[in-house]
Amino acid sequence: MNLRVNGKDVELPGPISLLDYITGLGVDPRAVAVELNGEIVARESYTELTLSEGDRLEIVRMVGGGCR
Repeated sequence: MNLRVNGKDVELPGPISLLDYITGLGVDPRAVAVELNGEIVARESYTELTLSEGDRLEIVRMVGGGCR
């Protein structure tokens, strides 16, 4: 199964839930924002959504910091 993640082609053995994919990357799902096929995904939906052939996924990590 092929999909595009953050602009790069990724091959997976088969369908996988969005939550399983994110945690498999070693990423805390509470620390990212996700867009699937051009739509922002609510964190509550991560377990319900299954990634499929041809999906386009953008994962953005939250970064703390800034100026005083």
